[in-house]
Order: sequence, then structure tokens, then C-alpha cells
Amino acid sequence: MRARIVLIILMITALSACGGPDEERPDAPAPKIVGYFAGWGTYGRDFQVDDLVTSGAADRLTHLNYAFGKVDKGRCAVADAWADYQKPISEDSSGLQGNFGRLRQLKQQHPDLRVLWSFGGWTGSAGFTEAARDPAAFADSCHKLLTDQRWSGLFDGIDIDWEYPNACGLQCDKSGPGALPKMIGALRSAFGPDALITAAVPADVSKLRATDYKTVSGTANWLNAMTYDYFGAGGDDARKTPKTAPHSPLTAYPGIPRESSTATATIDELLALGVPSEKVLLGLGFYGRGWDGVTEAEPGGEASGPAPGKYEKGLEDYKVLAERCPPTGTIAGTAYALCGTQWWSYDTPQTIKTKIEYARSKRLGGAFAWELSGDTPKGDLLGAVSSGLAAPPTG
Repeated sequence: MRARIVLIILMITALSACGGPDEERPDAPAPKIVGYFAGWGTYGRDFQVDDLVTSGAADRLTHLNYAFGKVDKGRCAVADAWADYQKPISEDSSGLQGNFGRLRQLKQQHPDLRVLWSFGGWTGSAGFTEAARDPAAFADSCHKLLTDQRWSGLFDGIDIDWEYPNACGLQCDKSGPGALPKMIGALRSAFGPDALITAAVPADVSKLRATDYKTVSGTANWLNAMTYDYFGAGGDDARKTPKTAPHSPLTAYPGIPRESSTATATIDELLALGVPSEKVLLGLGFYGRGWDGVTEAEPGGEASGPAPGKYEKGLEDYKVLAERCPPTGTIAGTAYALCGTQWWSYDTPQTIKTKIEYARSKRLGGAFAWELSGDTPKGDLLGAVSSGLAAPPTG
């Protein structure tokens, strides 16, 4: 009997040390709150670095990803010199102009904020195929660019947004499942153990299986799971669907066009592949995708095509939709709206709260936003991310 009592005490002690299913471990790293800042947003969108301050984003973010640098002839390169470091905005003490100059000032004002330079993106991933042929040379070029004396001290690391390794995006890559792991490994060798090295990863389960993301996660600091854009009315890729469907469902729902096109399916696949949960960040889109010619309020209605958007057909910022086309319903952990003949789906502060609760239940490493200009001037969406991740554990 005494031996059984001792065994029970030991089991209770072990459970207390590890935490129950709804309790976060006391030694777990602080959650990451990452936001992408798009350099081109300083043009027509007029979203400036200063807006990160007035919206409260600078106080809430732990990391900022500057998008995008380009991959040219297998090497890291500047994509827009004017916006990045030439445009007269507010030069820092060294004379650095453009977004880089203002970002370096921002880091001085917020010393805990870490800045990464992101390379690639949906329209800028073609160069990765050539880069994968000589990952060491690619990594060396990236290190030289990020540590250029003109913006010395600005960047704390690099983010690789390859869409998609050994799979198809706007173009198809056949570099093999080991291409991205070798690239990330070469970057780690070039940058050293203290630099931040991250990668954006696809939401499509089949694309996740095309690359060895377990090995990638062993070298990278974390992976940004792009758990959005599962469905849409525009574009020529597999996301296009003639019927309305929320573009970033958390879970499946009756009538969903593809059962595996949900955030839970993506996260479950990453974990099944062996990626540690603390190295996965949940992706949140700060925009909506819409259809036109719709009469049904519920998802699955017939549509004539993409709804008009200010910058792209079938796409609009949350800050616009929140005023122009407020939600009329929720499904699968996200919101949708029918206004006139337009049908839109997008996340709100309320649905983001649900998604963050899910991320915490899976013990994920945090969340990231694509991209910050879509939020309201008061930063309502990012505020929901921040407050959700900062809330005390339940249970």
C-alpha cells in the first residue's frame, strides 16, 4: 500500500511539473507576436513606420518582418532601394533614409523589438530554385546584405518566404525535400547561433509533405504557418473557387470545398511531421476575400466572380470591411458578411480571440499577421492577438 501511495505522489508531482492539458508550462518561452510590414505599403496604402507607433503595434509586437527582399540570380538582394533606404522620410543619426532609417529609430525607442528581413513572397519566390543549387553562396550573400554598414544593427535575422519549396506556387520547384533544410542550415552557419532564422510554411497539407519541415524546424527559430487564403474568388491557383467560402476557417464545416483546408488540419499536419509545437506560429490574415453576384448569406452560395477591391480583385483590408461590410455571421472560427451582392470573409477581434485560444491549447509558439497595414488605425486586430496571448492560462 505504501508503495502505491508513493507512486501516486510521484505521478501527481510529474503532472504538476509538466502542466495539465489546458495549462501552459511555467518555463515555456514567451509567445511571439510577429507582424509583417510590407515595404510597398508606404506608397498607395500610405502605411508608414510611424503608423506602427500610433496604432500601438510597436508596443505589442515582439518581432517585425520587413517584406520583401528579393532573390536575384540565387542571391539575396534589395527589392526597392527607394522605399527601403533612399526615400527622405526621417533619417537617423547616421543619415540612413527610407523605411530602414525609420525602423532603426523605432528599435531605439523599443529596444525589445526584433526586426527580420523577409525574402521571397508569393510573387518573389522564383529565385529560390537557383539559390537552392548553392545554398552556401546564397547564405553568404544574405549575411553580407543584412549586415551592410549602411543599416548596421537594424536586422536581428532573416525570414525565408519560399512559396513553395519542391511544390508549385506561381511557378513550380523541383529542388527536392532537402532543399529548404540545406538552405536554412547554410543560413545558420553564415549567421551564427544567435541570429533569428525563420521560414514561412504553406497551409496546404500536400505541400507540407513535399519538404522536410521537421529538419527545417530543428535549425530555424520558428515556422510561420500561413493558415489563411485557403479559398478565394481570384487568382489562377488552387484556392480559386466559384462558390463563397471563408478564406481562413479554423475548422471544417458542412459543405467546405476541401476538408483539409483549415488551420487545424495544417497545424495537425505540421505536428504529425515532427515539428515541435513551440516552433509553430499561427498565421492570421488582416484582410478579407470576397465574391460578387451573391444572394445567399451562408457560405456555399453561387457567385459571378471576385468582389471589387481597392488594390486587388477579391481582396480588401479589414479596416475597410469592418466599416463597409460588417459581419453578418460566423462559421468555423471566422466571420463572413453579405452586403448587397458582395460576400466577404475575414477575421475580427472576436474570431481572432477564438483562434488564439486554439493556438494556446496546442501550445504553439505564438501568432503572426499578414500584414499590418490591413488593421484599423487603433490596431484592433493586433490588440486581440496581444491580449489573447497575454491572458492567464485557463483550467
